[in-house]
Amino acid sequence: MMRQPDDTESFDDSHGFDAFYTSTAKRMVATVYAMTGDLAEAEDAVQEAYVRAWQRWPRLVRDGDQRPWVRTVAMRLAISTWRRTRGRLRAHFRHGPQADVPELSADRVALVVALRELSPDQRQAAILHHLLDLSVEQVARETGASSGAVRTRLSRARRILGERLAEADSAFASKGVAGHG
Repeated sequence: MMRQPDDTESFDDSHGFDAFYTSTAKRMVATVYAMTGDLAEAEDAVQEAYVRAWQRWPRLVRDGDQRPWVRTVAMRLAISTWRRTRGRLRAHFRHGPQADVPELSADRVALVVALRELSPDQRQAAILHHLLDLSVEQVARETGASSGAVRTRLSRARRILGERLAEADSAFASKGVAGHG
């Protein structure tokens, strides 16, 4: 039986951390991107969350599943950065996307626009539940809300997303734009 190190011991589990990072990083970026709608901010927040996880790796390993901790830190970092950098976002919209960014499908654009219309609590609950397949109880634990509050947020988010995506679908259909791609 392997003994768990405490925070003061030297602990070299770089292989364990590397495996964790490799198996979770892409999905973590996708999750934070869905939350913020900004890929660069999502990548930065996730990178910083993994740095912080590495600094606390022995404790995180001892505590169990590291994904919720990294996801929470990444989302909080992204939201904080998002609030502080509105001017940078305005400049991005003024100057357009970088030349090497691939074009997004109409469905993705419509989904990101619709997600931005949700409150942060609704958006977080919807992403954790529907994109990451967490149960209502897991979402409640991760967000610090009651299960009833999570169910309410999910219900409202589904209603708003359904309305917005139906509107976007109608707009695309009337313009003859293919929705899937």
